[in-house]
Amino acid sequence: MSGDPPTEITAIDTSDPVPARTWKEIAAEAVFVLPNVAKLLARLLRDPRVPMRRKLVVGVVAGYIASPVDLIPDFLVGIGKLDDLIIASIAIDYLMRGADEAIVREHWDGSIDALDLVRSVFEWAAEILPDSLRRIMP
Repeated sequence: MSGDPPTEITAIDTSDPVPARTWKEIAAEAVFVLPNVAKLLARLLRDPRVPMRRKLVVGVVAGYIASPVDLIPDFLVGIGKLDDLIIASIAIDYLMRGADEAIVREHWDGSIDALDLVRSVFEWAAEILPDSLRRIMP
């Protein structure tokens, strides 16, 4: 009939699902992204278009990580470095959110997918903080 909408035929995907990646594969991929993260961080800290307050927060966090005083002592195996990782992730997320998207992409050497992955990891670290701590963070 002329009043009926045309019907679309869609093919059903019968291919096998992609197997889940192992922890080792994910860790190996993360190792390859770390140099790009370090370069991005250094470039954002040098860029005059990034707000100084955001750079100062990263500097304070770097000082905290370098200091011998920790919220969770480093000698506790498994969780000793956890506070350092979370706080560093939050500071880097704060720095990246303070920079214009075009600036972040200008300084990023990797793929956009890798940048999205890095952002999601840093955002996740900020989200796992309890609300009481998140309120005092910038």
